[in-house]
Amino acid sequence: MSAYGLHRVLEPAGVLPQQAWRLDAEPVPAADEVIVAVERLNLDAASFRQLREEHGSGEEVRQAVLDIVAERGKMQNPVTGSGGMLLGTVLEVGPESPLGLRAGDRIATLVSLTLTPLRINDGLQDWDGEDEQVPCRGTAVLFGRSIAAVLPDDMPHELALSVLDVCGAPALTDRVVRKHPGGSVLVLGGGGKSGSLSLAAARQAGAQRLVALVPTEREAEQVRKSGLADEVVIADARNPVAVAEAVGKQVDVTVVCVDVPGCEHGAILATADGGTVIFFSMATSFSAAALGAEGLAADVEMIVGNGYVPGHAEFALDLVRTQAGVRALFEQRQTA
Repeated sequence: MSAYGLHRVLEPAGVLPQQAWRLDAEPVPAADEVIVAVERLNLDAASFRQLREEHGSGEEVRQAVLDIVAERGKMQNPVTGSGGMLLGTVLEVGPESPLGLRAGDRIATLVSLTLTPLRINDGLQDWDGEDEQVPCRGTAVLFGRSIAAVLPDDMPHELALSVLDVCGAPALTDRVVRKHPGGSVLVLGGGGKSGSLSLAAARQAGAQRLVALVPTEREAEQVRKSGLADEVVIADARNPVAVAEAVGKQVDVTVVCVDVPGCEHGAILATADGGTVIFFSMATSFSAAALGAEGLAADVEMIVGNGYVPGHAEFALDLVRTQAGVRALFEQRQTA
């Protein structure tokens, strides 16, 4: 038994579950494991976009997800390497589990589907392949070092799942912005889930200038109505010159929440020397970011958002509870 789930790795031997090609998803708990009855998967944005672009129709996307999980014992997109997270009810708790969960708890997992043993039992018959939230009946396994949050009672569970899916972004944004008191913050993808939460977190942390960059006028209008940003600019985040021109004066902190590749150089150009770029997108090329900063002679600190900061779940949920603009954007996204 391993708290990191090494005993669940079928191939190749000797790697962690996230690196593994295939996991054992048998729903029988080891002493420190928890078995979850899965009710809904939340595919991460980069993975869902890639699946839609490759497979086109919802039916083909659904089959692609089924094939991945059947082959690998987990949901890990072979192109993006990313997965998502899930909502479910605790079925069984091993006697040595340190997670503090009880049978019957409704939870959202705060670790990636890329390392979570998963079985799908219903063929995803209730999912049309058109939405990143996937109704699902199956089972999943949490390890001793996994993280999960009991779902709150004061908001719809679908909303809570969307928030918890990206809860690492606002917590880390808060931490970084507090190191630049009274500074300026740019969020690439400010109208999305992680982007809107990051804007709210930056404001709460004391940022004096908040800039949201979005791709369309429709999204810009939604962010303006939310009141989360001081400035809303429209540009293709993949075009470094367009990003720099749209933002104008360089900012102290840039947060990248865009689910398409090729946004690294624009983020670097928009950030002042001595500033910080936080990459939350799973579409980020970290070699492009490092080499781009070198080639631009940019003296910026670059941080990989790893999705975990102590207290991140409650922090994000509180932003939704207290910031009407954040909740409105999330609800608009779900309605759409």
